[in-house]
Amino acid sequence: MPLALLALAVGAFGIGTTEFVIMGLLPDVAADFGVSIPTAGHLATGYALGVVVGAPMLAVLGARTGRKRMLMLLMGLFIVGNAVSAAAPAFGVLLTGRVIASLAHGAFFGIGSIVAAGLVAPEKKAGAIAMMFTGLTTANVLGVPLGTLLGQEYGWRATFAAVTGLGVLGLAGVAALVPHDVGGDGPEKRRTDRTAGPGRAGIRGELAAFRNVQVLLAMAMTVLGFGGVFAAITYIAPMMTGAAGYAEGSVTWLLVLFGLGMVAGNLVGGRLADRALMPLLYGALASLAVVLALFTLTAHDKVAAAITLPLIGAFGFATVPPLQKRVLDQTADAPTLASAVNIGAFNLGNALAAWLGGLVLGAGFGQTSPNGVGALLATSALGLAALAAALERRSAPAVPASGRTAEGPAGEARTGARIGSPAGESRSRVRAGVRAAVRPEAGGGAEEGAAAGPVGSAASDADAGTGRIPSAGEVAPTGRGR
Repeated sequence: MPLALLALAVGAFGIGTTEFVIMGLLPDVAADFGVSIPTAGHLATGYALGVVVGAPMLAVLGARTGRKRMLMLLMGLFIVGNAVSAAAPAFGVLLTGRVIASLAHGAFFGIGSIVAAGLVAPEKKAGAIAMMFTGLTTANVLGVPLGTLLGQEYGWRATFAAVTGLGVLGLAGVAALVPHDVGGDGPEKRRTDRTAGPGRAGIRGELAAFRNVQVLLAMAMTVLGFGGVFAAITYIAPMMTGAAGYAEGSVTWLLVLFGLGMVAGNLVGGRLADRALMPLLYGALASLAVVLALFTLTAHDKVAAAITLPLIGAFGFATVPPLQKRVLDQTADAPTLASAVNIGAFNLGNALAAWLGGLVLGAGFGQTSPNGVGALLATSALGLAALAAALERRSAPAVPASGRTAEGPAGEARTGARIGSPAGESRSRVRAGVRAAVRPEAGGGAEEGAAAGPVGSAASDADAGTGRIPSAGEVAPTGRGR
């Protein structure tokens, strides 16, 4: 494993800790500043909104900045935000510090995914992305419980001070271990960015990725699939104490079980996504929908609930590496903005699920009703995965037994390249060149033209869909290139 992945995982651990640790510190913060618990809850809401806003905003900046430098700037922003939180003299200042720290969240994971994928061979990209996200999942198992205990023992400010230290460690790791020329971030990219002009080609290229329907479908799967997980987990405390009969102090350890499932699912998902991405998505989303539906029943029993929770974490987080890799694969030329926005989509799913879960609870459908909402969201994500695969199959080039590429309405060969794209234009030029290379000389005899014709036709037909230029031995000797 490249040591640079460890540096990214440390940064992810710090970010994951500061995101979720506030849940266990809300009573102490509320008492310290003399505000209500719902008002203190704005510290969590403000962070989530900061992630959604900061992801695209800072990713646009990152599109024209070296990725290593951008990761260092993001960790610096994270350090400042948590330092402000630790020293906050008033609730408003604490909220400001939380928002500052949250701005780095989406862009760090978005750009970090690109860097992680660039550190390894192509067939190991999803595993590398999963390794970075292991820092986030481990934060739920170790960082959040330890941060909560530290805050209860020494005050909530001590927790934010410790998280600030994690940020410093992450910054040092990125500076020392992450190479400059990873993920398409070498000198050639920087020269291209400089000659493009400020805010021109680079940003246009990043925005163009959102015209790809597969990118939009992947992001929608992220919102709905991850929303399915957090429809249940957002309300896990009242569900476990009210329906299962657990004591309030046991909820922390139930969340640890959920976190262990997250870690396992993330790592397994990373390994499998490199081999069979879409089958993994089908299996994980279908299993998540089934487990969430069952949780409406198992949540009423202590043992069954304790078994179900890690399964929700495992199946839910098994979708993270394949969804992030799918976005990167679909936006290979300009992945920065799309990758960061997909991280924001995870948080959008959290917010959507919390809102829908609150609606069914408020409507009196029972303490376990958010689990049903989660099952519906996961099922919807599964439907989108099937739609994405169907569209992909339909747009793929069809190659009948004759060797000819199927032609579209205009008589043009369908190669899967976007109209007007460099790949499409290149293939058109290759086809034209092949035809010219095998065309007989003007005024040549009929025998000469007949000799060249079949060879030229076969070469053109065989190579039109591949972009391969025939070798000299494949082109009739009587045809002269022009």
